[in-house]
Amino acid sequence: MDVKRIREDFPILKREIKGNKLVYLDNAATTQKPSQVINAIKDYYENYNSNIHRGIHKMSEEATIAYEEAHKKVSKFIGSKFEETIFTKGTTESLNLLASILKNKIKRGDEIVLTQMEHHSNIVPWQQLAKEKGAKIKYIEVNSDGTLKTEQFSQIITSKTKIVSAVHMSNVLGTINQIKELGKIAHENKSLFIIDAAQSIPHMTVDVKKINCDFLAFSAHKMLGPTGIGGLYGKKELLEELPPFQTGGDMIRQVTFKEAVWNDLPWKYEAGTPNIAGGIGFGAAIDYLKKIGLENIQEHEEKLIRKTFKTLERINGVEIYGPRINRGAVFSFNIKGIHSHDLASLLDDYGIAVRAGHHCAMPLMQTMNIHSSVRASFYLYNTEEEVEKLAEGLKKASKIFA
Repeated sequence: MDVKRIREDFPILKREIKGNKLVYLDNAATTQKPSQVINAIKDYYENYNSNIHRGIHKMSEEATIAYEEAHKKVSKFIGSKFEETIFTKGTTESLNLLASILKNKIKRGDEIVLTQMEHHSNIVPWQQLAKEKGAKIKYIEVNSDGTLKTEQFSQIITSKTKIVSAVHMSNVLGTINQIKELGKIAHENKSLFIIDAAQSIPHMTVDVKKINCDFLAFSAHKMLGPTGIGGLYGKKELLEELPPFQTGGDMIRQVTFKEAVWNDLPWKYEAGTPNIAGGIGFGAAIDYLKKIGLENIQEHEEKLIRKTFKTLERINGVEIYGPRINRGAVFSFNIKGIHSHDLASLLDDYGIAVRAGHHCAMPLMQTMNIHSSVRASFYLYNTEEEVEKLAEGLKKASKIFA
């Protein structure tokens, strides 16, 4: 994979921050966009900006084709059927959508199983649902090395469990969880199995049919696409059975003064005018990722993972969280005696963009007995030289606080 050539596709990587060449290591929060995605959105607004479906004129037909083609691209990318792939605002809305449409399947005394490493977006919607219905939430615990206690899968998931919702790859620890095993036990107990794939889909092949999940949520902006657009996969038979999330606009087939009939999938779950430009940009991002090849991205990131461990562990006082193997290129760490916010601010002085804080995972931070951490996260356009620059910045910061 020619990383130098790939970097030329990303205009923002030419930027300087405070006199230093940008080193962008905040990819778990959002990724940068290649010119191919930017131009696809620009082309839509400049040449065929129009609402989709039911429009007879030429531009509406062009917009409809482009938007539906984007659905097909995303569906194929995750191994689903066209009608099983819904466009949402992103992972957070997808999970909230599920908590809303699944509420009638939960009654008092039922249980929902999550893990301790979940993002707030995969905790709070279920907490609200549990409070409303009188259900109970249980958590699969995390080992000291940042992996899940797999022996708890069969202990915690029981006949009382109605929903199991788990992250595929942790946005804090980089841990890649054993979701096939977790899903198998969930289905053995007749539970619905939901995956938060926001951090995994950009970096590895995710096939919903092979995983056999019931639902899967993800975001475009973490995989080179625009913000405000994402996806929700759901098994067709479940989506047809469940009620809509919102009503109005394109999710309706027919309305009388007394009742309404819902549209076919996936439009049943896409009320109102959708994010057409975002969807088209999402499709362009899928094209770009397929051209590069997820297997090549994964191989490149594995090199960066090895390099990062080797380089950061040489710095005095650095503590890296998460496993050494079966992980993604997400590194959360602290340097003894330096607050994460101070460290991130100093790195910014050198043009290095990282994230600092609790990373929307406060419960996980509590189990780790820390308040916050610095997070450096890598993607296809990052280089081993940037790992070295990160290390140099950390060493300079350490001297300042020595």
